[in-house]
Amino acid sequence: MIRKGVILLKNLVIVESPSKSKTIEKYLGKDYKVVSSKGHIRDLTTTGKYGLGVDVDNGFKPNYAPIKGKAKTISELKKLGKESDRIYLASDPDREGEAIAWHLKDALNLKDDDYDRIVFNEITKSKVIEALSHPRKIDDNLVKSQETRRILDRIIGFRLSKLMQSKTGGKSAGRVQSVALKLIVDREREIESFIPEDYYTITAYFDGFDSELFGYKDENIEIKTEEEKDRIMNSLDKYFTLENIEKKDKNKKARPPFTTSTLQQTASNKLGFTGKKTMSIAQKLYEGIDIGTETTGLITYMRTDSIRLSDEFIKSSYAFINENYGKEYVGYVKTAKKSENVQDAHEGIRPTNINNTPEKVKEYLSNDEYKLYKMIYIRALASLMKDAKSLATTLILDNNDYKFKTTGSVITFDGYLKIYKDYESSEDKILPDLEDKLNQKIESENIEAEAHQTKPKPRYTEAKLIKELEELGIGRPSTYVSIIDTLKARDYIRLEDKKFYPTEIGIITTDKLQEFFSNIINVEYTREMEEDLDKIADGAKVWNKVLENFYEPFEALVEKAFKGMEKKSPEETGETCPECGNPLVIRKGKYGEFTACSNYPECKYIKKEEKKANEICKCPNCDGMIVERKTKKGKIFYGCNNFPKCKTAFWDKPIDEKCPECGSILLEKKDKIICSNCDYTK
Repeated sequence: MIRKGVILLKNLVIVESPSKSKTIEKYLGKDYKVVSSKGHIRDLTTTGKYGLGVDVDNGFKPNYAPIKGKAKTISELKKLGKESDRIYLASDPDREGEAIAWHLKDALNLKDDDYDRIVFNEITKSKVIEALSHPRKIDDNLVKSQETRRILDRIIGFRLSKLMQSKTGGKSAGRVQSVALKLIVDREREIESFIPEDYYTITAYFDGFDSELFGYKDENIEIKTEEEKDRIMNSLDKYFTLENIEKKDKNKKARPPFTTSTLQQTASNKLGFTGKKTMSIAQKLYEGIDIGTETTGLITYMRTDSIRLSDEFIKSSYAFINENYGKEYVGYVKTAKKSENVQDAHEGIRPTNINNTPEKVKEYLSNDEYKLYKMIYIRALASLMKDAKSLATTLILDNNDYKFKTTGSVITFDGYLKIYKDYESSEDKILPDLEDKLNQKIESENIEAEAHQTKPKPRYTEAKLIKELEELGIGRPSTYVSIIDTLKARDYIRLEDKKFYPTEIGIITTDKLQEFFSNIINVEYTREMEEDLDKIADGAKVWNKVLENFYEPFEALVEKAFKGMEKKSPEETGETCPECGNPLVIRKGKYGEFTACSNYPECKYIKKEEKKANEICKCPNCDGMIVERKTKKGKIFYGCNNFPKCKTAFWDKPIDEKCPECGSILLEKKDKIICSNCDYTK
């Protein structure tokens, strides 16, 4: 086919990641060329009012520009587009992916007749080919929802970050990030103010079981004082009457397939993975693994809050269960009440092919990839198996009207636990057969009282924080990892024994935000904003009206805070200025902290910091210094001298300058200087 003298050879498919493009091109053959946009190609500029890149005075029109280093990508895609017969935009199947598709359409100057939008929930040959037969156009409502989120985050992030930097020394603030930080700070204060209370338990020990006091006559009791404990102990004797034996059959349901959030939580609890590590591994499993006979995605799309499974997968899994475990293990589809903040566009996370068992593909995976794939595979398969059944037994014993209880449980049919027992506690607690002792006296071996103290709620682990954010409807599961990473990078929280502690600057930042923005930086407002974004995606709300309703009252609060928020005084070093005698203080500048005279601007003295031998520059992530080091094999690298507390390291040599674009550390790479974080090069 020829268009204006250009020979059209290929259908062009544009995906997000290079590894995904290689996998898909193998499926589609010579008539298709599959290329990658390498994620987002454009973002808001930093021009205009407050550098927002948004015309807040004229309908919140965004101003986009190519991301640093992406102009070349856009140019190459334009060229390929002109040489192609048809263009398929195949970015990820979520709002972010829809926005990327729209940016590609806009940047490549495509008309509606020039392109098709295709989506697939799994990267397998059959699903990719099927997607080509069901093209559609870009969903503008999804794009506007993502765009509104981006504009909101830009406005709040830029305006509050500038405020925090000028008033508190904090590095940033954000719509969701600051609410997550508040949860951690509030929990710390709960712990600090918690006053423990004493209480006691009384346990009777028998041959083969023990029993705990729970009531007196028909009332439940709690033992709060030592006097009460002593009185009860003096009222008991060693003979108990077995008053009741209750046996019940109980069913235990399998958990549904993983969502993004439950995957991160379970991988943290069971595998010790951080959320970031979990999502990185899941991305590889989704994009495609060479398993000898083919390159295929092993799991479905891993950014989802749905637990739905396709009819095709359910049918094949039932057959697999029947063949490998027996028809008595074939179960049913688990459902859950759909909460308001769930987007049910995709399936739950599952294997793309139930016949690709973990053991079958193990040789093609790293150890961590295998562990995560196995957990995803077993969870999805177990969700379609029969309930586990147990016989629960409860014994009630009486001692002078004081009631003691013992419970036990025996698995009578393992059901889904046949394969899921390694991820869930299911141990039998077997009680002796006491049917012949009913209404008779049983002699105890011993009765003991034990003192306890109530404890405050524990500090958040990563898994618990993710669970809390999801339950509160804050942010989206796909954003939880970046939220936590940002709080760490800003030095607002520290991780100790796998628990989050707020730092001093994190507490100060939270307190100042609550002083002036408590009606915005809170759980309820953030959840309501997520609901508004969902309504924009559904076409039920107009995007710029949502922004308009937010912006005016928000900006009034910002202006009030700039005028009324007390500025934190610089920290004194204990030294005096050699030029004027005033105290020296630590100030924050564009390139980090420095020591200067407190009498600025009258005195402009700045202390020249001396580096020790081997120190190259300040570590960007802690108060240490980057030094030259060697691996065990003698290869030179550059790492923080606070290792192992700080694991910051670079293969390329850092220089004592910061990136003019993003403020990150610069590195020497052959004959040029590059940024360690963004695309800046000089």
